[in-house]
Amino acid sequence: MPQVVEHEFILGGQKSGKSRRAEQRAIDWLAADARGRRAVLIATAQAWDDEMQERIVRHQADRAERVPGMRTIEEPIELARAVVTQSTPETLVVVDCLTLWLTNLLMPMEDARPATRTPATHTSMLLIALREARGPVVLVGNEIGLGVIPMGRETRAFVDALGRLNQDVAAACGRVTLMAAGLPLSLKAPAA
Repeated sequence: MPQVVEHEFILGGQKSGKSRRAEQRAIDWLAADARGRRAVLIATAQAWDDEMQERIVRHQADRAERVPGMRTIEEPIELARAVVTQSTPETLVVVDCLTLWLTNLLMPMEDARPATRTPATHTSMLLIALREARGPVVLVGNEIGLGVIPMGRETRAFVDALGRLNQDVAAACGRVTLMAAGLPLSLKAPAA
């Protein structure tokens, strides 16, 4: 009988503790059996401006200090392919973050590598990649739909698309955790 692979989706607002929670999952994974286990972070951020470039560099340095055993690869568009390529039974894959990935698909920078498929196709491919993943995947994303309805058609369309993506990913994961003020709230957990 094949082993059931459990994935976790960690979502919350900006600076809610999402990434730290995912990093802790990687630390725990590596500590459980240091021999042969690996952790890989798939980073989806792109440096849109100088501040974002500084933020990326700071996050890389901080993450290397907190989780020295985790390797980082950058993939802003072809996330499904990266998940499948990196996934092994001995590897925990962390995706940080789905919100930036969706931004890259819906609102690419002028000189960015264009998406070769529609956002819906990319999402379908990601869901297939999660089903086919041979090891656990921890995905990080933002919950931005808790406030007022945003002004502007494009902004509303993005909030709607992110809400659909979050629902699809939550359905594909055995564990869903909402972060607020650094505290986890379990929204979905495996049956005991």
